[in-house]
Amino acid sequence: MRSPYRIAGLIGSLATLLAACDNQPPLTSASSAPVVSGPAAPGQAKTGELIVDTPQSSTPSTTQPLAPLPRTDAEWKKLLTPEQYRVLREKGTEAAFVGKYTDTTEKGTYYCAACGQELFTSDTKFHSGCGWPSFYAAKAGDRVKLTSDYSHGMVRTEVTCIRCGSHLGHIFDDAPDQPTGQRYCINSVSLKFIPASKK
Repeated sequence: MRSPYRIAGLIGSLATLLAACDNQPPLTSASSAPVVSGPAAPGQAKTGELIVDTPQSSTPSTTQPLAPLPRTDAEWKKLLTPEQYRVLREKGTEAAFVGKYTDTTEKGTYYCAACGQELFTSDTKFHSGCGWPSFYAAKAGDRVKLTSDYSHGMVRTEVTCIRCGSHLGHIFDDAPDQPTGQRYCINSVSLKFIPASKK
């Protein structure tokens, strides 16, 4: 049989332990992580007061694309030549081997003929023999829009200007000798070329 003095000692120790626990701060779970306030660091976005990581752009560009340029058909008809309007706004195609930039090799930059958005550079232009200007890459992924095109009983990918929505041409995966393996087949009439010597 246990001594009443020993039992009293055990009870006293237990009381001391419980009192110590009562004075500790509550435990926190992973879901109650502290909120970080203050300015977000580069590569982070601020949501309320909680800073969370966001992925960086995979296609950084030195110059940002121009702001969207919506215009009515009537406005485009006043600004463009009939051939430009047919190709750029009605998704037409100029005849092969007649475009002014098909065989151009001069250094410079190619802009959208409708809105002036920078689209391609001579550094990615190559001679494909298809009859239209060919590029293996756009200036940056944010300059053009790629859309499935099932017109004329074919399956193609249309290339349009991201700023004004004008039709530029099509892109094909048939250039294995180029760095990207792709061929942007672009109408000359959809472009405006500025030689590097004049920039």
